Amino acid sequence: MEKQIQGMAHRLVSMYKNLNSNTKAIMKLGFVFFPFALYILLSIFNFSTALKYLFMTLGLSSMGIIYSFYIMIDILTKETGTGEMQRIAKFITDGSEGYFKAQYGTIFKLSFIFCFAIMVVYYTRPTPVNQNEVESANIGNSAMALFSGLSFLCGAVCSAFSGFSGMWISVRANLRTAAAARRCYNDALTIAFKGGFFGAMINIALAIFGISLLFLIMYLYLFMKLGSEENVYQNIHEIPLLLIGFGFGASFVAMFAQLGGGIFTKAADVGADLIGKIEVGIPEDDPRNPAVIADLVGDNVGDCAGQAADLFESISAEIISAMILGATMANEAEFSVAQQISFMFFPLIVHCLDMFASTIGIFFVKTQQGLPQYIAGYERLEEPLDIMKKGYKVSMAIGTIGFVAICYKFLNPIKYPNAWICFTFCGFIGIIVSYLFIEVTQYYTDYNYGPVRSIVNASKTGHATNIIQGIAVGMESTGLPVIIIGVSVISSYFLGELSGITNEKGECIGGLFGTAIATMGMFCTGIFILSMSGFGPIADNAGGIVEMSEQPEDVRNITDKLDAVGNVTKANTKGYSVGSASLACFLLFSAFLDEINFISPIKITTVDITVPEIFIGGLLGSMTVFVFTSWAITSVGNAAQDVIMEVRRQFREKPEILENQALPDYKTCVEIVARAGLREMIKPGLFSVLTPILVGLLFRMIGSYKQQPLLGAQVIASYLMFSTATGILMALFLNNSGGAWDNSKKYVETGAAGGKGSETHKATVTGDTVGDPFKDTAGPSIHILIKLLSTITLVLAPIFIANVDTKSSS
Repeated sequence: MEKQIQGMAHRLVSMYKNLNSNTKAIMKLGFVFFPFALYILLSIFNFSTALKYLFMTLGLSSMGIIYSFYIMIDILTKETGTGEMQRIAKFITDGSEGYFKAQYGTIFKLSFIFCFAIMVVYYTRPTPVNQNEVESANIGNSAMALFSGLSFLCGAVCSAFSGFSGMWISVRANLRTAAAARRCYNDALTIAFKGGFFGAMINIALAIFGISLLFLIMYLYLFMKLGSEENVYQNIHEIPLLLIGFGFGASFVAMFAQLGGGIFTKAADVGADLIGKIEVGIPEDDPRNPAVIADLVGDNVGDCAGQAADLFESISAEIISAMILGATMANEAEFSVAQQISFMFFPLIVHCLDMFASTIGIFFVKTQQGLPQYIAGYERLEEPLDIMKKGYKVSMAIGTIGFVAICYKFLNPIKYPNAWICFTFCGFIGIIVSYLFIEVTQYYTDYNYGPVRSIVNASKTGHATNIIQGIAVGMESTGLPVIIIGVSVISSYFLGELSGITNEKGECIGGLFGTAIATMGMFCTGIFILSMSGFGPIADNAGGIVEMSEQPEDVRNITDKLDAVGNVTKANTKGYSVGSASLACFLLFSAFLDEINFISPIKITTVDITVPEIFIGGLLGSMTVFVFTSWAITSVGNAAQDVIMEVRRQFREKPEILENQALPDYKTCVEIVARAGLREMIKPGLFSVLTPILVGLLFRMIGSYKQQPLLGAQVIASYLMFSTATGILMALFLNNSGGAWDNSKKYVETGAAGGKGSETHKATVTGDTVGDPFKDTAGPSIHILIKLLSTITLVLAPIFIANVDTKSSS
């Protein structure tokens, strides 16, 4: 399989090289104008509303995938540097791809087990009480079981492919970025950024394509089963409920991918730093360190493959939950079928806008060609972050204008002519929230601001005070984000209700959908923001290749500049991820209540935590976050111990390694970390999946005994609320404290507070080592955890409800 991929890539690169500049320019223009051409084409043909939107999203997402491969080919045509650089890069590529195969082999074995369990749940589920709904429209439990299993596997496969794509391009872009730094600052910057853009674009495009394709399959199945399009339209608003398996499959794979990759990368990083910088006093990425290749491999399997799967899971969960809420609200408001379909497809169309806006933005990520002629000129190079922000502003402007237009087109029901204005402002709230989260995160993690410098000052008096101040900064950093989340949820909910949309009882029902629109607003330039995140590990790897191949100082100056900014962008996008996860979980919780009310004749309107069982469910939710965090951090520590023992053994048995007279055994360190990563990811991963199921089943049995059939579902609702709240705070604390520790070390390495080798520097290295599993293993895994808990309970909602006696309940 690997040889076929390599061969296909080689053929595509050869074809691309034969194109002249005019042909390439025409291709780029074609990508830009394709959405308009597709819209005109679909308007000519007399398709139904649903099919027109489905073909539109399938066409645009397909074009997004094609364009991402165009970017990939453009990267692969670049120079690959010296023989030594290529040799080092091959170590990284082989280690990354070998670990990926082993990790995803384990993940897919677990996925098939859970796929079978989901099919059993749906095959044995009670018949929904709403007899006119899609699930009772002659579909049957066997078809439901088959489709749910298919959705789960489709989500898992797409998530795995997105992770593989991000990792595959990363291990190739890093070498080309390093080679480009030898001749042109602009080329090095753009190659690294395009590598991140490829991973982000293919993630969004795959999510849109996968969800649209499953929707089309279900639509066609209903058409064949019910015999007419009119009958399908009567039930079309319930189809999104059948797609939740896709989100669960994506979450399931993302959890193990992020855990395994995070354990790998940080175990190698901790081991390399403790031995290299503290015990023997060699610099970062020194070729004498046996763990240095494992560290560079970890950047790819953790920060690229793991983060790509995390991104795919976030987008999928947010799209499906917003589709459920939009369809439910439009149906309850008794909109026309065409208007219901518009509200339902709005999330998919917004993400198509994201692909367009972000694609335009990358054309502006560039600076002057060539290199400075004097060493002093390197200090005057335009900052990479400033260059990327130029493109971001362009994407933001296009995204904002496009968002207004899409709201007017899709969220403009005849009965409520001003609703689209309210929903547009909900989207603006989301856009503002994404900006504020990035700014707040930068304030707490960038060494140009007070919090990080306070850690540096504390480090002057030792290691312990460094740790104390880092924890304090992390805890303080939860304050502003929580206030931002609170204000955004309340204000978007209020604006949603101001839309005036009501149900048949006259009750306002637009609030939840307003919150969903705010989440959409956060993602209208999501690809560009996540491209900046993917830029980080590529720049880091490029710096490692340059250091290990002993390139001249002027080349290192460029990669150091890119690497420094890469750390900032990675930290900033972690804050963005927490904000989007918070709003997405709120939507998923609401979708869970909709699913319960759909299945059961007894409705859940409130979750009363004064009921002892429900309160205990909430405590168990908070406990899940803390225990999961503990096991994730412990896993890094256990794996790091194996690395440290191996590095010490090599230095002890071959002291000539430190004298540059012998090469270290890089492969053994990579194999040790790989085995440890695979071993250690199982325990916290299975804990996160099985705990909500066991809690729900336990309280379902208690509910059956107490004649309270919905007790299990109510306890799970409390479990979700508490685990989400705790997870948000824990993720913010871990991400920001880890980022602050990391950048306090980097600030000292610029020459501040004694510079490299000083006691202050050693204290900051200790803090950075403690922060590594915080910010790159446990913190990002909690983003996935809180969404996984929501998606798994949404998929398995039927098993949390005891048998309901409709006669007694009535």
